[in-house]
Amino acid sequence: MSGTGEEEDLAAAWGASLEEEAATDAAAAPAPAADAARVLNQAEIDSLLGFGAGPSRDAEESGIQRIISSGLISYERLPMLEIVFDRLVRLMSTTLRNFTSDNVDVSIDGIVSLRFGDYLNSIPLPAMLGVARAEEWDNYGLAVVDSALIYSVVDVLLGGRRGTAAMRIEGRPYTTIERTLVERLVGVVLDDLTAAFEPLCPVNFRFERLEVNPRFAVISRPSNACVLVRLRVDMEDRGGKLEILLPYATLEPVRELLLQQFMGEKFGRDSIWETHLAEELRHTDIGLDVVLDEQIMPLSSVLNLKVGDQIALGVAPGAPVRLRCGDVPLFEGEMGRKGQRLAVRIEREVERRKGTSP
Repeated sequence: MSGTGEEEDLAAAWGASLEEEAATDAAAAPAPAADAARVLNQAEIDSLLGFGAGPSRDAEESGIQRIISSGLISYERLPMLEIVFDRLVRLMSTTLRNFTSDNVDVSIDGIVSLRFGDYLNSIPLPAMLGVARAEEWDNYGLAVVDSALIYSVVDVLLGGRRGTAAMRIEGRPYTTIERTLVERLVGVVLDDLTAAFEPLCPVNFRFERLEVNPRFAVISRPSNACVLVRLRVDMEDRGGKLEILLPYATLEPVRELLLQQFMGEKFGRDSIWETHLAEELRHTDIGLDVVLDEQIMPLSSVLNLKVGDQIALGVAPGAPVRLRCGDVPLFEGEMGRKGQRLAVRIEREVERRKGTSP
């Protein structure tokens, strides 16, 4: 019995020591757990990544960050491009309604500038890439249709019922029917893009081929800058995204036109201003000099001229005289007299050489 009592006492002491250790561990555990669960705020994240905030950001910006920032190109340098794409949205809304016989709403999700290589790496697959050639500019562009829009167009063109989502079967290649229907869609979009550029510059975007692998749709160097337009096409409960990419090299032939702030800088007439300018020109007074003869004399002879000296003209009586405005000859005429005044009757207009201002 004594042995059993000693074992019970030993077990009780051992249990008490284990409880004390567990209590000590439990008391020490919350501190590291709280540190592990702590979330960094935005300022700490920016500090770790090396991005400064506030007015002193430019002064603290590293050399690598400045090089990256200087390489970015903003599409806002071509303000007329926004007007062209707004016109494209209006045209596509009408043509896609006729194409699908459904209610279609087209909107711009954004216009950004980026490198061609970065865009190819960011294309969400599966997708179809239509390669188009701008014939007058002798360069290329891309029209990218995502999988959601592909299945929506196929569903609506093949008679799918409204109110049901398009069936998607991922992991298989696109069929010939799907490729044909998407090719027709890309052709409609390129026709609208041609019409959108028409008021600015005549250009024809011709469809060349359809690719499903971005590596086969390389139309520019990976480091070249491009303008990307993201369009959203909604057909009630169906739809998807369509992206149009134009390299800056493609837009170079019309760069001067795209730099305009408004369409009137290129064409268009202001009849009110033209009428006002014409009326003011008719009331403008100008001085005309009648030149009888021109002679070259030494400066000493001119300085020695006195009152009463005579200068013999080198023209015969009745010879035509020339009328000039400043140094510009305008007319030739005949000298005469009207009442007590000398008069000149204009006989013909003097033909001016090219490059001579009127």
